[in-house]
Amino acid sequence: MLTVDIAKRLGEFSLLARFVSPGGATALFGPSGAGKTSLVNMIAGLLLPDRGRIALDDTVLFDAEKGINIPAHRRRIGYVYQEGRLFPHLSVLRNLDYGRWMSGLSPDEAQTRRIIELLDVAHLLKRRPGRLSGGERQRVAIGRALLMRPVLLLLDEPLASLDAGRKAEILPYLERLRDEARVPMIYVSHHAAELRRLATSVVRMEAGRVIAVGGLELLDGAATDLSA
Repeated sequence: MLTVDIAKRLGEFSLLARFVSPGGATALFGPSGAGKTSLVNMIAGLLLPDRGRIALDDTVLFDAEKGINIPAHRRRIGYVYQEGRLFPHLSVLRNLDYGRWMSGLSPDEAQTRRIIELLDVAHLLKRRPGRLSGGERQRVAIGRALLMRPVLLLLDEPLASLDAGRKAEILPYLERLRDEARVPMIYVSHHAAELRRLATSVVRMEAGRVIAVGGLELLDGAATDLSA
């Protein structure tokens, strides 16, 4: 369970967020500029809240009053960005292994095979990122994050840079990830249709505020795309 209760001012923009994610795939849903990426960056430890508290199960990641701020590299949180951010000079296999290596984990061939099969990237292992489609790159980025054995996975608009065809290609893999990997996810998007397929709970944001927390009913009546 992820518990968030934070405040942050970024220039003229202020962010106040309070919610509990019970597990599964929690959507952060709202228009562009609502503060979704800033919020996940605070959960990841990449942006420092001005005040408040963030806890994951029994582990306090940040507590302003108690002076607790676990560094990002020690939070065991996987982060998948919009553009994947793969290393162009490394093969797919070495990109995948980077997550494990960065986390100081011993090689685990069985786990690596499981992730490769889950995301269907066995035929890509010798390629470099420049020879991958956008959907393939995102699958590799997800695999790299999973191989660090995260206790939480953050996905910040992972389909935003893909065209409709590539989105249709990768959505089934994200559904498998939700159902089979058993890693809680925070999934950022402003596309209601995408979230109806993937989310198990919804945190709705507008203008730096959490305005509602609940189930998929919070997507009802929403425009398919809240990017405007």
